[in-house]
Amino acid sequence: MGDPALSRRGFLAVSAAAGLGMTALSGCGDDSDGGSSDGTTTIEWWNISTTQPAKSVWAGLAKKFEAQNPKVKIKIVQLENDAYKSKMTALIASGKLPDIFHTWGGGVLKQQVDAGLVEDLTERTKPWGDGLLSVAREPYLLDDKVYGIPFDIGMIGFWYNKALFQQAGITEPPATWAAFLEAVSKLKAKNVIPIALAGKEKWPGMYYWAYLAMRTAGAEALQKAYDDKDFTGPEFVQAGAHLKALVDLQPFQKGFLNAAYSTPTGQAAAVGNGKAAMELMGQWAPVVQADSGKGLGDDLGFFPFPAVEGGKGAITEVFGGGGGHALRRGAPQAAVDFLKFFASEATDVELVKKTGVIPVVPGAESALTDPNIKQVEAQLKGATGFQLYLDQAYAPAVGQEVNDSVAALIAGSKSPEQVAQSITQTTKEEQ
Repeated sequence: MGDPALSRRGFLAVSAAAGLGMTALSGCGDDSDGGSSDGTTTIEWWNISTTQPAKSVWAGLAKKFEAQNPKVKIKIVQLENDAYKSKMTALIASGKLPDIFHTWGGGVLKQQVDAGLVEDLTERTKPWGDGLLSVAREPYLLDDKVYGIPFDIGMIGFWYNKALFQQAGITEPPATWAAFLEAVSKLKAKNVIPIALAGKEKWPGMYYWAYLAMRTAGAEALQKAYDDKDFTGPEFVQAGAHLKALVDLQPFQKGFLNAAYSTPTGQAAAVGNGKAAMELMGQWAPVVQADSGKGLGDDLGFFPFPAVEGGKGAITEVFGGGGGHALRRGAPQAAVDFLKFFASEATDVELVKKTGVIPVVPGAESALTDPNIKQVEAQLKGATGFQLYLDQAYAPAVGQEVNDSVAALIAGSKSPEQVAQSITQTTKEEQ
């Protein structure tokens, strides 16, 4: 899903909950208020924060909420990103969702709303919900109604090793695609792996095609192509051709097609351990690099996805998203209370300080200290266009086809034209 910490890809890791079978689903979607004979309300909270420090921080916040609300018990279910998505697909089919669940908004949330499974929070979250950062709230607004509350916002960009760049004679981060390809060649010439990629998980590769499509066609073209059910325009084929040019340079680590994102031998660790010079990832990247590898400290830098020469898109158009929480339809008031607690300034400050998220409560901005995260926030604030992750913005089947087709291009089994045709065909079938 497409991909991305307390965020979209939110601290992906080998699931601490990998052993959870379908038994974990048994408590979901009960239309009762979760009450017990002693008057206690139990709320089931599904999230994807499976790596440290987020896992412990979130558990601590649940305990704090329970201490403030003695009649409420929070039952936490934590699943790694891909496992979470497959479990949620099964739950949607069964018509039962957890009381509180992670959402990235967009087309996937819309599908859940259209199925009548999600609580309308418009009135129940006034006025506190309205005060959150507007760009962070956007993915959860459907037909002017609120169906989710954000806890994070961010964007995808390149995280790079300054020392390895210096070693290869790259004096500044590349601002154009031609300069980026040149930087890749310079790194290879010094026997440095230019880019780490989790080819096994597919969504990290999708970022490249999505950004290249934004740079060649412009940010608004991605939604227009989806609405028109046609991705076969020249700019989209060109995006695939630009990605193929990168793939042809063989920039990725050995065995990248079987690499995961956050395992000890995965994409994040390759960068965090200084084995690869770059990764294209979201604002959660530094935390996952440090959790699955050593982390780069002051050697870590960030730069936006380069501009494509002659393209219609600007370097100030960003691709990303955030993390939010939605409630199942009929969820008890205690679940709304928990969302309010989670969206408070005090909680947001704790999340910013301890887990590196970008604040969604305006008053929490003063807690930002990391220069890279400050740079990400500055890019977001100056953005002239914003596109939600494609595997969230589009209907689930279309998002999956984008991921699969781009993965096939990277693996060498699909051409740029075939990618555009496959996505178009799936879009026509789905809409």
